[in-house]
Amino acid sequence: MKEASVRAPRPHPPLTAAAVRERVMHIVFAVTACASILAVVLICLFLFASGIPTMRQIGLFRFLFGRVWNPSGEQFGIFPMIIGSLYVTAGALLIGVPVGLLCAVFMARFCPAGIYRFLKPCVDLLAGIPSVVYGFFGLMVIVPIIRNTLGGPGSSCLSASVVLGIMILPTVIGLSETALRAVPEQYYEGSLALGATHERSVFRVVLPAAKSGVFAGIILGVGRAIGETMAVVMVAGNSAVIPNSILGSVRTMTANIVVEMGYAEGLHREALIATGVVLFVFILLINICFSLMKRRAKI
Repeated sequence: MKEASVRAPRPHPPLTAAAVRERVMHIVFAVTACASILAVVLICLFLFASGIPTMRQIGLFRFLFGRVWNPSGEQFGIFPMIIGSLYVTAGALLIGVPVGLLCAVFMARFCPAGIYRFLKPCVDLLAGIPSVVYGFFGLMVIVPIIRNTLGGPGSSCLSASVVLGIMILPTVIGLSETALRAVPEQYYEGSLALGATHERSVFRVVLPAAKSGVFAGIILGVGRAIGETMAVVMVAGNSAVIPNSILGSVRTMTANIVVEMGYAEGLHREALIATGVVLFVFILLINICFSLMKRRAKI
């Protein structure tokens, strides 16, 4: 009986420089992804660990639905700030989304090349302007216009909505234009072949096909509007009361944190952190609602 020959293991081929670089980049990408997840987890742990006990101490109902914010009297009702955030964000969406979407449609499907070369850098420049510059513009231009034409103090919910509507324009325009350009050209050409006009093909075929990207732009615009602080502080009036009209003064949740965090201490400081928890949950719920709407639109 012949003795079975033992096969020697084949030596692994030497790693090339390209393979080494690929492995290194895989590790780098994994580390950066884990760092992003870790940052979110740490923020959540800090907010909820500090905010939930404070809500329990104040009383969840009194904290969320209380109408009086008086830290010296230990009254911490943030309902006026919640309403103010909703009003300002809704106003910004009513102003910014239609303008941004129509501008994106124009840039993607109607704009001549000469105008596009000028218009595109202007839109990109809007995204790079600091928030305090928007706030200063609103304070010196928008507030006097509203005060002189509509009356009232000028620093109001309407002023904040106009400023935030301008601020979310580059987000809505950029993502919507990218989504419109990503639609296959066969959709547009097929609509023209069936006898539709250029305008009808764009608004009835191309735009609905790009609704996923448009929804993404709106979601990011909502996040920008509800999370903005400095510009709102400068033009909203910052009164912790429920406004009786769009010309009334408002204070958002972000403005409430920024205005008072510098001197807050004790329960007052913890209540401001709990306000951050409410803001975090608020943004999370908005994202979930828009995700459900987008999923339903795909069915």
